[in-house]
Parts: sequence; structure tokens; C-alpha cells
Amino acid sequence: MSVVILGGAGFVGLNLAEALLGRGLAVRLLDRAPPPPAFLRALSRLGPLSLDLGDVTDPGALAAAIRPGTDAVVMAAAVTADAAREAADPGPILAVNLGALVPILDACRRAGVRRVVNLSSAAAYGAVQADILSEDRPAQPASLYAVTKFASEAVLARLCGHWGLDGVSVRLSAVFGPFERDTALRDTLSPQAQIWAAARAGRPALLPRPGRRDWLYAPDAAEAVARLIAADRLCHPLYNVSSPTVWPVLAWGERLAANRDLVRPGFVCRLAAPGEPATVSLHGDHDRPPLATGRLRDELGWEAAYGLDASAEAFLAWQSRMQEDRP
Repeated sequence: MSVVILGGAGFVGLNLAEALLGRGLAVRLLDRAPPPPAFLRALSRLGPLSLDLGDVTDPGALAAAIRPGTDAVVMAAAVTADAAREAADPGPILAVNLGALVPILDACRRAGVRRVVNLSSAAAYGAVQADILSEDRPAQPASLYAVTKFASEAVLARLCGHWGLDGVSVRLSAVFGPFERDTALRDTLSPQAQIWAAARAGRPALLPRPGRRDWLYAPDAAEAVARLIAADRLCHPLYNVSSPTVWPVLAWGERLAANRDLVRPGFVCRLAAPGEPATVSLHGDHDRPPLATGRLRDELGWEAAYGLDASAEAFLAWQSRMQEDRP
């Protein structure tokens, strides 16, 4: 089996590549720029990995990457834009997040792809007020990113119906973890990545509030998507992927601050004092309700394995391995 990951050099795509290579699958990444060499070295040791440089809006690049015999295609390419970018330059956001679906799905049907997985986002729920967000709850997307993600789910379902493709969308919760880095396409780095950058630089990580959310460790997200790819048949067109537990990102940062091997002395992670500016953005002034995960659990037996403590421990172990791998 072979899987093509569009936008595969992004951190979610790289985590998914790691999970798929570990299952013995061949993986091809398509992205505009390569990931850091250390990341490629780490993944290439796991199995057959190839990289195509190209844009998901280019039909020629798509046809070259999505070849006959490709079993599955994962649509992980996205411009994760903040309000400033969507106001200043909305065109690329629409082109990548939504407009690229037509050439992508056309390339998939020409190649005879078995399954197409669209990585959507919990942002598609928007400002819905609820204790928990289930897949059948009406959405109210607000930001341009959220609107394009919500629309991509409907476009995927409609065109897959017309063209005989097996397509599924997944709404990922707030993802963080290995391979995350600052790129030109991501204006909204996870709070965990911001905390780690502060820890490495010896700056304090100051949060505006504890940041309680159903944070999703990237290897957990990758495992869920890998199961969706492998399933013979799926019962639903949309699945939430999230952690069943809610915990504060402040406590995660405090776990990092206790590590003296990888974190500079004197690093602190705490709440900003009254009148003190926060240095870590939580991307909004309130915490979103958690996502319901029963659909994926009941159908495929998946549940997130990494909570607060396990994700902090695993993240530090991964950073240690990456430092050892640098030439």
C-alpha cells in the first residue's frame, strides 16, 4: 500500500507519515518546501519515504504525486491564518484550503485512489454553545480558516458522490507535539510550541489564563487517521478526533519547567500577573468546548493515549532524540 500526504511537510503530515511508515506502508509527501533534514532522516529510517516538491493548487504536481496504484490520499495542506493575514491576503487561504479540492479529487479519481481523507478542524464548529461538540451538531464557523474547513467537508462529500470516490473528513482538535515548527503557512502555533520556544530561549512563558482544552497530541491524531485509512468501510462521512480529557496547558508548561536537561535554568511557565502582557497566545479569549469522540471509539476502537503527563514526557523524549540526531 502507498499513501500520498498533501502538505506532508507540515507537522501533522509528518506525524502521520511516521505512523504509516511504522505500519509498513510506502509514503509520498507533496509540499512546497521540504521539512528540516533531521526530520527527513528520522522518518526515512522507518521505511520507504519519498518527497515531491510542488503546490497542491498545481494539477501537474498533483498528477505526478498521485499516481495509479496509490491506495489513499490525505489532504493535510492548509493555510492556518490569523485575522491579520485573512484581512490582508485572503486569496491564498481560499486557494489552498478550498479551491485545491477540485484538482486534488480529480487526480484521485484518475489514479483510482481507494480513500481520500480530508483533515478538517474543530474550528469548523465556530461559536456553537454546548457542553460537548458532536459531529451532528450544526456548525457556526467564523474565521476564514474555519469557513474554508467547513466548506471543504461539504465539497468533498458532494464531489466524492459524483465521482465515485470514498471520502471522509476528520475534525482535529487543538493539535500539538513532535515536528511542529514555525512556517510561512502557520500563523497560529500551538501554545505548547510557544512554551517550548520560550523554554529553549530562556524566556518566561506567561499565559493569559490556564487554557483548559481537549488538547490532542499529534501522534494520537496520526494514529486515528491511520485507522481511518486502513478501515475496510466507514459508517460516517465525518469524525471528531480529540482527547477524551480536558486539561490546562499551563500545567503542561509547568511540567516542562521541571525538566533541567533540555530547558534553560530559570525558565518559568505561569499566569501573567494583572497588567502584565502575556507572551503565549491561546488564540482567543475563551476555551472551546471539547469534542465528542464516541463515534471513532465505537467504530474503530480508537482513543487518545496521551494526556497531560504522558504527552509532556513523550514530547521531551522526542526533543532529546532530535537533538542527538543533529549532525
